[in-house]
Amino acid sequence: MNITDYGIMPNTQNLPGIPARVTAVHKERYEIVCEHGITHARLKTKEYYVDTQDFPTTGDFVMINYIPNGDSQIIATLPRRTFFSRREPGPIPRDQAVAANFDYVFIMQSLNMDFNPKRLERYLTLAWQSGATPVILLTKADLVDDYWDYLTAVERVAAGVNTHVVSAHTGYGLQRLNAYLQPGKTVVFLGSSGVGKSSLVNALAGEEIMTVNGIREDDSKGRHTTTHRQLIRLKSGVMIIDTPGMRELGMWDVSEGLGDAFADVEQFIWKCRFSDCKHESEPGCAIKAAIASGELDIGRWESYRKLKAEAVDRDEMMRRKREWSKGVAKFSKQRKKEIW
Repeated sequence: MNITDYGIMPNTQNLPGIPARVTAVHKERYEIVCEHGITHARLKTKEYYVDTQDFPTTGDFVMINYIPNGDSQIIATLPRRTFFSRREPGPIPRDQAVAANFDYVFIMQSLNMDFNPKRLERYLTLAWQSGATPVILLTKADLVDDYWDYLTAVERVAAGVNTHVVSAHTGYGLQRLNAYLQPGKTVVFLGSSGVGKSSLVNALAGEEIMTVNGIREDDSKGRHTTTHRQLIRLKSGVMIIDTPGMRELGMWDVSEGLGDAFADVEQFIWKCRFSDCKHESEPGCAIKAAIASGELDIGRWESYRKLKAEAVDRDEMMRRKREWSKGVAKFSKQRKKEIW
């Protein structure tokens, strides 16, 4: 098997082991693909639990010690071109990658009760922050007679982002996706349950490779068909990453993503008289002036403020992590004194 068929491979010259790509994560066991085919692997203890390498996730390229008749050893996580991450709860705030090395993010909202511009703003911020190119898909076009009002709503929050109206049921609009679905490219599906991700994967594959669950008619919500993170390679050579955790992504150091998703807001921030303007009662506030004149929609400003406040800075995360570690070490040292 040629590993280059699974995407753009980082430079692996002079590195020990052979390259592989992670296609699924099952707790402490990984499904991988390498020159020997599809197999499984586990992390090599020293490299990951002592030297603190980045734990691999779906889509990662890794180096492995191949073991023919058992689980291979993952010895290194290679640099990522793009990635999604989320905050892990607990005493030590940790940045957990949930998908890596993708080219496009298909942000999906269905043309029924799932359509939510506020959620779209959040997804768009995360997509820009990942480093990949966002593409908006309005799914289930067969459920509506006229979708122009939806496109107008999308334009208000995602100006300049390519948007396509599609139906996995009828095939409407799917040909327009061919520009993104090229061999060797990887696409992440980002959307809530019931949005039609599994149906779209099956439609693009030309066969049923994912189970499709129905949705509740009263609120258009569904259950996650995917039960673990996985990378699926279609016969066309396109790879799709779907994961049940994508809808739960929290905001995390999204300064770059906010700038791209809210360019219409940030253009006024830099025009304020004072660099530390809080946009409340300060004189010369360009944000307040833009809202008053109608140049800036107040709803966009409130969304920007909310997402920015929700984001957790990485420097703060590391500070809290160091404090927690010092506390644990101090407690352990004290306990030893008490015992002896």
